Amino acid sequence: MRDQAQILIVDDEPITLNNLQLFLSKEGFAVCTANNGSEALELLKKQSFDVILTDLRMEKIDGLQLLQFCREKQPEAGVILITGFATVDTAVKAMKQGAFHYLTKPFKFHELLQTVKDAVAQSLPRRINKDLENKLLKGHDFGGIITQDPHMLGLLEKARDSACSDCSIMLSGESGTGKELVARYIHDCSSRAQAPFLAINCGALTDGLLSNELFGHEKGSFTGANATQLGLLDAAESGTLFLDEVTEMSLAMQVKFLRVIQEHEFFRVGSTVPKKINVRFIAASNRNMSRMVACNEFRQDLFYRLNVVSLKLPRLQDRKMDIGLLSVHFLKKHVGAKGKMQPSHISEEVMEILANYSFPGNIRELENIIEQAVVMAKGPVIETAHLPEDMQVMQGSLLKEQEDVIPSLEDHEMNYIHWVLGKTNNNKTRAAALLGIDRASLWRKLKRHGL
Repeated sequence: MRDQAQILIVDDEPITLNNLQLFLSKEGFAVCTANNGSEALELLKKQSFDVILTDLRMEKIDGLQLLQFCREKQPEAGVILITGFATVDTAVKAMKQGAFHYLTKPFKFHELLQTVKDAVAQSLPRRINKDLENKLLKGHDFGGIITQDPHMLGLLEKARDSACSDCSIMLSGESGTGKELVARYIHDCSSRAQAPFLAINCGALTDGLLSNELFGHEKGSFTGANATQLGLLDAAESGTLFLDEVTEMSLAMQVKFLRVIQEHEFFRVGSTVPKKINVRFIAASNRNMSRMVACNEFRQDLFYRLNVVSLKLPRLQDRKMDIGLLSVHFLKKHVGAKGKMQPSHISEEVMEILANYSFPGNIRELENIIEQAVVMAKGPVIETAHLPEDMQVMQGSLLKEQEDVIPSLEDHEMNYIHWVLGKTNNNKTRAAALLGIDRASLWRKLKRHGL
């Protein structure tokens, strides 16, 4: 398990409590104990657990009451009830109330261990998803930009600072990195927030259509122009105009637009009267603009006019900390959009696959993956089988590569020394004797291996 599971054991029999604590601690779990239901209740109010292992019959607050509290306050936790007074009615009642499992005394420790592991396997992904949801609620959403990545947070701080002025801003980065969201964030942080924010994709239109969309036209300026039409420059008055993929604009259009930025005025198609404007410009491109300027594919003067402040958005694979947050955000978004109650969370295996995926399509690709998984999932959990086939194949290859890795002699030595130290309770003199070396040699090996 990548994350150490948190277990709470509740029993009013000290011997049973002590034995369970020792056994589960040796199995690698982080264990807390409570001598009665009241003590357990106080712990549950202060701390979250993956699994609660509780005796059924206790004075004042019994196991069923703890189960009811957990269903309300810690629904991600798995509750396992233990009793020496087993009845079918009690078992049925416990399972109906949401208990994960029901064990009777005397139980076998291997049976208990497997039950706890199964409960952890179910509850741990829920807790991880819940933690991510809590982070979203605690302010990791910046105007629709979900992030906790330090680089991205620094970029957003720079964006906020830039929003205070009216200078033009150039956003660069691969497709799908969220350039339009950042542009909207800048607009919302500026004094123009109450005015319109409008966007246009410069690569989606021909010169004629782009000119008409931006500048508008006068009545009778061409065949079919039966009325005066306002362009985006008119509509964005006092607000912000976002020029997406500005590098796709032809050189001829670049000349026209350079005048707009320099003079803050434009001519509608078919008009000889200039129209003054008060608009803030934010441009974006997924191409290397400096290289385009050097190759005379983009006007240098327009580049400098647009590039007063430059912000480069990182790829999603460079924002590993955000993959989990974004995944949970898109899960909640698409479950709600499709009117489905399920799935409610993402499995740990899927989270691991996503964390190791390169995302050539960046955030847009992640959203598509989660949306597909929501459609394909039939139960409460998004599993590996709900991912695109190429990602499933990639995960299989990764697991095979991991199985084929042969540990080095250094790794074997490090693991063996670590094992011997564990057996001797970290007594280095005894460990050195068992290893057949002197204490100084052991010290050098520990230093070399970072132990």
